[in-house]
Amino acid sequence: MPSNGGDDEAVAAHEQISTHSYLVHYPEHPARRDDPHYVDFNHIHAAWKKDPDLWQCAIGKHRNDFSECSLDKPLELHHAHVEFSLQNGVDLAWLEADYPGVSDPATVGAWVETAANLVVLCVNHHRGAGGVHVATASDYEAAKYVRGLITRNPNPKE
Repeated sequence: MPSNGGDDEAVAAHEQISTHSYLVHYPEHPARRDDPHYVDFNHIHAAWKKDPDLWQCAIGKHRNDFSECSLDKPLELHHAHVEFSLQNGVDLAWLEADYPGVSDPATVGAWVETAANLVVLCVNHHRGAGGVHVATASDYEAAKYVRGLITRNPNPKE
């Protein structure tokens, strides 16, 4: 009887194009330039840039290997838990469960721009093909441990 490729058989190395399409419902939010807390973001950015231990791509630092980091471009700060554009839609009870003391609607915007919600990433791990803004959460997490897991699709029309 021919094999059906069940779970008991090895699978050869292979490549697979992944495409995801979904609709994100962004709440109303201020323009970044109008954000009164943007000064905090800029302060953290400036302070961390002065500290070589902090100003490293978090993925490269985690691996102790920066070979897949795009170090030819400036590093960037990423909102790790709540993006700036989503702050007005946050369920504060849910946020409070993970980040005690952040349930005041008047201060959540300030928290969004703090070190607790920011991580340093290189362009590749931030906005590149395997970056946090592009890859699925499971693929992005796995890319911390699998060398060369995600690359740009060489045939973007596929």
